[in-house]
Amino acid sequence: MNLVEHVREIAKNEPEKTAYHYLGQDTSYAEFDEKVGKLSFALKEMGIGKGDHVAFLLGNSPEFLLSLYACMRIGATAVPVNPIFSLDEVAYIFKNGDVNVVIALDSLLPLLDEGKSLFPKVDKFIVCETGNGNGAYDSISHELKSKLKLFSTLVDEAEQQVEPLEINVEDTAIILYTSGTTGHPKGAELSYSNLYANARDVAYFMGYTAEDRVIATLPLFHVFALTVVANAPLFVGSTVLIAPRFSPGEILELAREQRASVFAGVPTMYNFLYQYESGVAEDFATLRLAISGGAPLPAQVLHNFEGKFGVPISEGYGLSEASPVTCFNPQDRDRKVGSIGMSITNVENKVVDDQGNELPPNEVGELIIRGPNVMKGYYKNSEATKDALRDGWLYTGDLAKRDEEGYFYIVDRKKDMIIVGGYKVYPREVEEVLYQHPSVKEAVVVGIPDENFGEAVCAFVVLNDREASEDELVQFCSGHLAKYKAPSEFRIVDSLPKNSTGKVLRRNLQVNK
Repeated sequence: MNLVEHVREIAKNEPEKTAYHYLGQDTSYAEFDEKVGKLSFALKEMGIGKGDHVAFLLGNSPEFLLSLYACMRIGATAVPVNPIFSLDEVAYIFKNGDVNVVIALDSLLPLLDEGKSLFPKVDKFIVCETGNGNGAYDSISHELKSKLKLFSTLVDEAEQQVEPLEINVEDTAIILYTSGTTGHPKGAELSYSNLYANARDVAYFMGYTAEDRVIATLPLFHVFALTVVANAPLFVGSTVLIAPRFSPGEILELAREQRASVFAGVPTMYNFLYQYESGVAEDFATLRLAISGGAPLPAQVLHNFEGKFGVPISEGYGLSEASPVTCFNPQDRDRKVGSIGMSITNVENKVVDDQGNELPPNEVGELIIRGPNVMKGYYKNSEATKDALRDGWLYTGDLAKRDEEGYFYIVDRKKDMIIVGGYKVYPREVEEVLYQHPSVKEAVVVGIPDENFGEAVCAFVVLNDREASEDELVQFCSGHLAKYKAPSEFRIVDSLPKNSTGKVLRRNLQVNK
């Protein structure tokens, strides 16, 4: 029940097998294990161990994987943080998460220096040299300089490796802060057994093998990437193709040159890949599996991508609190467009009413989950934990339905539902229609106050090169939707506010009339 031990076994049995590829260089499982051992020794020499909370302000890089597995080897708790967060966002997580050690990119040293008074508990800093620091080191205070250790030096100069600590599998391995779409993020505590179980079950359900070559362009600090393109592939001895950022051209080139077999992305990525004019089907010729998650996948985006590249997309579902995957379209039968699939191995999904009673097929209710992947709770937030974990089930806050064959469909977020004159409107249904319009590049639907009906439907739309008037969009929707569902107002915008995984931040939209 420990990922570190499991990957060590692979390193012993297949030492020359490539664990990850990054910027043209391969690193074997034996080399990966050795570097993890050396970093573990260096951290221990610094006095870091069980009970310490280590924040990662890192992008997609070998340093992220090494840091994660080194922390797990010595029993420290990892706290991944989005490296593009503002100082206020970083300070909140550091304070709420009781962070006392930070591993960060050199370009973020000025931010850490500026905010050091906001997180006085942090007394150890490890910096990763990227070559893009632009003199950041020279601009920081002597106080911070005196606390810095170089990541590369720690690994290179470590005198020996550390054997993995005897760890209780129910100890907290990682605290993942939710995306905070509805306010301050909450820290989901995931145990060693949570991470192990979901990596194992995802690898099994998705048919990962040691021959797979998995593109990791999703941000590794996010739970989707952490399991689907890192821990699960490493669990079976696959090769992880680490992409430092998402760029359609660079991803297609990486897939072609490294003969990638698995790609995982959010709907926004599939949309950009489709729109990339130079992309051709041959770029993804070796791809056997394309995975979508993180946000609902509009059917039109799915059809556009599949029509261009000839690779079917399988949609799944997960959330930070479940490590994250709970559902996925099975690989041994036809997938269903619009469905998040079936319960993965060892995980139960159920649709219930407001009293917690299971609903029959095709009735909409809240999706709840039970399994070895479900979090311990929210860090230092017993009230939110009590609300989310009830009678052994995780209440997701997502509205869903199940068909007669056991396939689940996300209808919408419970809190995003719009009530128009007593009628329920699910934003996703309206968004699916908007995506069918040839001028619509992106769309999101929200409720706005209405004197007569309580709420009305408002659509924020990003257009492509083809112009469209509001009247044209109104006419289009009226032909596809009941009157109460059709947007009464359209707002044409240049872009939509999103978090790091491409999920639209509805709370950042200016929705008041």
